[in-house]
Amino acid sequence: MLCSREIFSFLIRKDVRKILKRKDSDAGQRGRALEDLRASIFNKFRPSESAKTQQQRIWGPVSALTFNFMVAVGIIFMNKWVLKNIGFQFPVFLTFIHYLVSWALMAVLKSFSLLPSSPPSKSTPLSLFTLGFVMSFSTGLANVSLKYNSVGFYQMAKIAVTPSIVLAEFIWYRKRVSFSKVIALTVVSIGIAVATVTDLQFSLFGACVALAWIIPSAVNKILWSNMQQKENWTALALMWKTTPITLLFLVSMIPFLDPPGVLAFNWNLSNTSAILMSAILGFLLQWSGALALG
Repeated sequence: MLCSREIFSFLIRKDVRKILKRKDSDAGQRGRALEDLRASIFNKFRPSESAKTQQQRIWGPVSALTFNFMVAVGIIFMNKWVLKNIGFQFPVFLTFIHYLVSWALMAVLKSFSLLPSSPPSKSTPLSLFTLGFVMSFSTGLANVSLKYNSVGFYQMAKIAVTPSIVLAEFIWYRKRVSFSKVIALTVVSIGIAVATVTDLQFSLFGACVALAWIIPSAVNKILWSNMQQKENWTALALMWKTTPITLLFLVSMIPFLDPPGVLAFNWNLSNTSAILMSAILGFLLQWSGALALG
């Protein structure tokens, strides 16, 4: 309503009425004048739309990061509960279930035409294959680390991912981080370390897995962010393309990192529901993390 009043008051201005009352014999000038009028109206009402777009650009990443943080905290405790309390001693197979459920959910979205299509980008099959390969090791080793270590030690290892990302981006892309960001990252890392220092239980094998997990986790985030930002991939479209590759490599990891006996596990309603809930959180974590990186 307010916008209609502003348009009406704009149209009844004296200079505007002169344009609208030009004679037909002056058609050329009248046409140019109308073009000027249309440009004036557009410029007058454009700032509000720009402000709205600016707010979306600010609040979009903030919302994605907040949601990603909440889901990340939830899935760590959920996975630890599944691995320890329920007794599901198969961390890589748990990761496989996560990606399988994610792929099924995306297939449902695609059937309803709700899944964004792949962009006409320069992504090669090799780049998608590499990302899927790195993702399988990143998430698979993360759950193996969570099985053999406490949540506190897992979080301490996770802290090391951020400086690894900074170092890798500097080596590959000569990308520098401002001093203010370094201070912010240091404060956050110290805060997490202080909060989890009382729960540092780990085994030698778990510590080795945690160290091995840091590098693929950092590389995964760098590759994902680079493909989204430079090649215009949406989060879901890139997940849809890379998930089958990730599933393939997870299957190859199961015999080496999981104990035998997954089929003999007690797949009752309670245990299966907990595993599926963990898988849904895994989908939300991957999606929100991709949005935050993009």
